[in-house]
Amino acid sequence: MASILVQFLNGLAAASTLFLIATGLSLIFGVTRIVNFAHGSLYMLGIYVAYSAVNAFQPAGPLGFWGGMLVAALAVGALGALIEILILRRIYQAPELFQLLATFALVLIIKDFALWVWGAEDLLGPRAVGLDGAVSIAGRRFPEYDLFLIAVGPLVLGLLWLLLHRTRWGTLVRAATQDREMVGALGVNQKLLFTSVFALGAFLAGLGGALEVPREPAQLFLDLSAISDAFVIVVVGGMGSIPGAFLAALIIGEVKAFCIGIGNVEILGVVVSFSKLTLVIEFVVMAVVLVVRPWGLLGRPQAIQRAAPSHIEPPLRPASRGLVAGAVVLGVALLALPAYGTAYNVVLMIDILVFALFAASLHFLMGPAGMVSFGHAAYFGLGAYGAGLLLLRAGFPMEAALVAAPFVAALGAALFGWFCVRLSGVYLAMLTLAFAQIGWSIVFQWDSFTGGSNGMVGIWPAAWLSAKPTYYVLTLLLCAAGLLAMRRIVYAPFGYALRAGRDSPLRCDAIGIDLQRIQWAAFTLAGAFAGLAGAIYAFSKGSVSPEVMAISRSVDGLVMVLLGGVQTLSGPAVGAAAFTWLQDTIARNTEYWQSLLGLTILVIVLAFPRGIVGFLAWRFGRAEEIE
Repeated sequence: MASILVQFLNGLAAASTLFLIATGLSLIFGVTRIVNFAHGSLYMLGIYVAYSAVNAFQPAGPLGFWGGMLVAALAVGALGALIEILILRRIYQAPELFQLLATFALVLIIKDFALWVWGAEDLLGPRAVGLDGAVSIAGRRFPEYDLFLIAVGPLVLGLLWLLLHRTRWGTLVRAATQDREMVGALGVNQKLLFTSVFALGAFLAGLGGALEVPREPAQLFLDLSAISDAFVIVVVGGMGSIPGAFLAALIIGEVKAFCIGIGNVEILGVVVSFSKLTLVIEFVVMAVVLVVRPWGLLGRPQAIQRAAPSHIEPPLRPASRGLVAGAVVLGVALLALPAYGTAYNVVLMIDILVFALFAASLHFLMGPAGMVSFGHAAYFGLGAYGAGLLLLRAGFPMEAALVAAPFVAALGAALFGWFCVRLSGVYLAMLTLAFAQIGWSIVFQWDSFTGGSNGMVGIWPAAWLSAKPTYYVLTLLLCAAGLLAMRRIVYAPFGYALRAGRDSPLRCDAIGIDLQRIQWAAFTLAGAFAGLAGAIYAFSKGSVSPEVMAISRSVDGLVMVLLGGVQTLSGPAVGAAAFTWLQDTIARNTEYWQSLLGLTILVIVLAFPRGIVGFLAWRFGRAEEIE
């Protein structure tokens, strides 16, 4: 009983920090409609700044320690205000996905800033002054500081409730959450309101990070893990619901704490490691909640809405003769690359072609189908692991493994897609992320079958494809075939039905189109093409690891699509080429390549809010290339 009580208290302490991060993200999204990928970076900065501030003010005793924490949270809040004023305010009129791309660029910049200032080593802060002891609870020693954290969550929840329900500012925030345009029409200064909300959200993230200084070291990977936790809690609780975020934080905190406490348990003769479930248990919870209650625990159901005329995109038209001729010339030049390019260029072009196919498969969902996926790397990884397992475990010839791998990915996409297509918007995107993380956890921990964290090696092409130029030609042909097949599907009646469902679900339902069935088929097809890209990638590298299914790979795919232009058919390939080339070129020339890449992406977003190809199509009047 004592151990259960201690685990329960550990869960409550963890829930307070999770709530602080998630409630800031929920506030920002509710008012600005920006899915802020940089929110986890603000949490990470809170830990780093608090570490420095607390150590600088430590001679002042308790006042210095707690003052340092407050200074760190205020500094992060001020940074959030600057980000909103200098960057986000300029792109509020851009599509929401491009705003997401801008916040991803900030993630890269902030990470390298932290690396430059504090270095790559983990930094463990001092113990909490005045709360560095422990109390006896049911015969067990429990840290005083964790008891303090348990009180922080309800205190912040109460203060936020008073702020939102007992002040004029809170009334405006709640009104903006419901109807931003009406708030602006009433003469409210939206710029000031948005800045204050973003600053408050950043302050809460920074406070959550600062309060973790006595409990965990400052590390550079905390940004991605924190934003994953925040997304899960906000979605489980219900978008825009602060009480929902608090409830979800309690559930996630307790579930993770008890998984750690239970450890290994034998069930029906099989040893189940609950401690390993901590890697994925929150995503399992999110998947279950979204399947049972798609709008979250305390959220409100989303009504099917008809797209506004300004958001309905022009119909597609066949490519012009000039565009076809240019594509043929490009194809010939790429085919001849091994004759005039270096060996390094050939290897780089294999990567570019693979990621062009991967990005195009994601665009097939995001563009024609209107379904945003945060976990598309799952099918890239299923294709890669499918090829490797069929080759090494099942003894398939390389050629057969390459052909069969896309079907493995398609099966996974069909299974996950059956649940995903029943949702829409952010909820759909987060459910794809949940399934992707579940898949990643399986390959990461199944040592005897997938190689676990070490992955699998020895996945080499057949002898006749062992030379890189030969394998490059095969890659070019397969990727070109995949791109052309997806383009042909988009122009087929199936593609027209997809775009109709994207633009007006109500009309589709009225004329008898089974939109869910069509979207499920599109989800499966996109998974198959992503699996083909993953299989080609596995044989090009000779190995596969869980990294191919990680969140970062899915984010890379999103960046590629948005860089090129989500409203264009050729944009994903151009975006993949630009992103892969930039990443390779910058990484070879500087240690801080992520910040330079982030700055480049930020410049592109600010200069070309339609994406590279979208801007060119608009600039030169090629409307037929815009979806």
